[in-house]
Amino acid sequence: MATPGTSIQPLHGSYLTPAYENARVHDAMRVGVFTCPPETSLRDVARMMASYHVHCVVVTDMDPEGESERPWGVVSDLDLVRASGPDAADRTAGDTAATELVTVAADDTLAHAAQLMIEHDTSHLLVVRRDTERPVGVLSSMDIAGVLAWGEA
Repeated sequence: MATPGTSIQPLHGSYLTPAYENARVHDAMRVGVFTCPPETSLRDVARMMASYHVHCVVVTDMDPEGESERPWGVVSDLDLVRASGPDAADRTAGDTAATELVTVAADDTLAHAAQLMIEHDTSHLLVVRRDTERPVGVLSSMDIAGVLAWGEA
């Protein structure tokens, strides 16, 4: 337990973290995306979140040509809690994904990402490469908080 007045810097942050005003999405995002198909059971989505300590799973389906997965929704931790009623055993990722899928480019400013979160009332953004729209990570409101807390002043 930390003593009041002391600071413990999280593993994700470092002395190289830029100030919020200068930060880009790639400075704060978590690399990698946990995905599942729409027919994945809610229990399996919960296991993914609990096992990997993540707060959202991106729901994907195959593109019309059947060549690659494309993201279309997000099951957030709050979506999971909302769906945890008596019929939870019958629910799937596809019918639980209530969080809007909002994307942001990895090289966008963190301020722009924060604005997107506010506008879309979401705490998670799917981070994509600007040139290919390929998902490369997830940015959460806690990642932004880390830059606010640990970024160079």
